[in-house]
Amino acid sequence: MDGLLLQITSTGQALLGPVWPVVWNLVKILLVVLPLLGCVAYLTLWERKMIGFMHIRLGPNRVGPFGLLQPIADAFKLMLKEIIVPSQSNSVLYLLAPVMTIMPALTAWAVVPFGPELALANINAGLLFLMAITSLEVYGVIIAGWASNSKYAFLAAMRASAQMLSYELAIGFSLVVVLMVSGSLNLTDIVVKQGHGTFAGMGLTFLSWNWLPLLPIFVVYFVSGVAETNRHPFDVVEGESEIVAGHMVEYSGMGFAIFFLAEYANMILISAMASIMFLGGWYPPIDSVVFNWIPGWIWLGIKTFIMVSMFIWFRASFPRYRYDQIMRLGWKIFIPVTLVWLVVVAVWMQTPWNIWK
Repeated sequence: MDGLLLQITSTGQALLGPVWPVVWNLVKILLVVLPLLGCVAYLTLWERKMIGFMHIRLGPNRVGPFGLLQPIADAFKLMLKEIIVPSQSNSVLYLLAPVMTIMPALTAWAVVPFGPELALANINAGLLFLMAITSLEVYGVIIAGWASNSKYAFLAAMRASAQMLSYELAIGFSLVVVLMVSGSLNLTDIVVKQGHGTFAGMGLTFLSWNWLPLLPIFVVYFVSGVAETNRHPFDVVEGESEIVAGHMVEYSGMGFAIFFLAEYANMILISAMASIMFLGGWYPPIDSVVFNWIPGWIWLGIKTFIMVSMFIWFRASFPRYRYDQIMRLGWKIFIPVTLVWLVVVAVWMQTPWNIWK
């Protein structure tokens, strides 16, 4: 792999000269973004298929073999629809809101490592960058709610701002615990740290991952991620039975499609981050010849797929929470749990039984 990259770099520099670094960075961005958009499209199909299976029905099965062309048909339908801007809305902010929502969802992937040396930007403050970028998403929802000039959209925007801020605190404290045990903000270092330990020495790598000693934090992080993406059972922001489609109620065509893309891109991002911080990233669960033969990025993909499928399982299994229940869970349960576990881990690290040396 290193030899191939070196050959590409030397050839590119010979052909393009000083323009090569810009072109190469654009190529790397496309290599991340295009497969991601493909995954987002087919995640919608997987969601409908999985929920269909849980309801004992087929799901989409008409467009293409086994319904495999359904996401493409949906994309074309949304692209060809007219974008209607409400007459009393703030048209500039109305059109800016979908961009504000999808921009952080795609930008955050710049620091996600797919392997030991496979990241767009392997920066030391990767965890901090991720937290900062993803916290911008709420602005897109608030702007959409306000600019639409609709009482339903505005109500959804107020709900979204309160809910996302509440659960961002729990996610922030979870990341602090991961930072403490890893001793680094670099996402690659966080994964590498999980590949060492007593159990990893025995070949049972999955017992050295952070999910076991930080199990309460893992649960809090993932459930907070579900709330952060406004998915069931925390979807009061776009509660169909109460406020139609929430902040997206006045959007049509491509504007609606971009909100939709952002939601599913965030689901994949939360799942990938859970895999990187708690499930060993690109490491196989057992250190064996067969498992080591499979490339690391495929292991990361498998773990991300399992985590993202849990989002869908939640949707098919749980009823929607009341708004006050969502707030109580965030403020009175999750934040105290993360603070207590923060202290427990801090004390644990000062004892002779410290497993993160």
